Amino acid sequence: MEIYNRYYKAMYNTAFRILKNSAEAEDAMQEAFLNAFMKLDTFSEQVSFGAWLKKIVVNKSIYLYKKQQQKEEVPIDTLLHKVEDNDGVASDEEFTSLQAQKVLQTLKTLKDNYRISLTLHLIEGYDYEEISSILNISYANCRTTISRAKESLRRKLEVYV
Repeated sequence: MEIYNRYYKAMYNTAFRILKNSAEAEDAMQEAFLNAFMKLDTFSEQVSFGAWLKKIVVNKSIYLYKKQQQKEEVPIDTLLHKVEDNDGVASDEEFTSLQAQKVLQTLKTLKDNYRISLTLHLIEGYDYEEISSILNISYANCRTTISRAKESLRRKLEVYV
């Protein structure tokens, strides 16, 4: 239980960024934890437990995402709500938070392969080699996809500047 309590928030966030659906992310995270606990004997201490668990969560989330796409289910995104202080003017902290939310919200509008690869690279911190392995694509294709995804995100964010 201690391990679960230590990692569940981060693993849920990882799954949510890929699946874009709270219930699906919860399922992916729980299944990943179950898989991890059942295969604890395969954990080698070459990487941290958190990194090992995150890889399981990412793989499970991508598997569920692909399964979801085959069924042609479209998850419903929640709307962005602007939080303002008493004067009706957002504070610096809230402004920064709103900017981050706009980036994350815009990230959700990218094509699926762009969104997933950028999430893995920029948010989860995976390198090109790890991403190409996870997504089962070539290293060159991975670099190209991430480059195009960044450019697409930049173009979409220009409307906010």
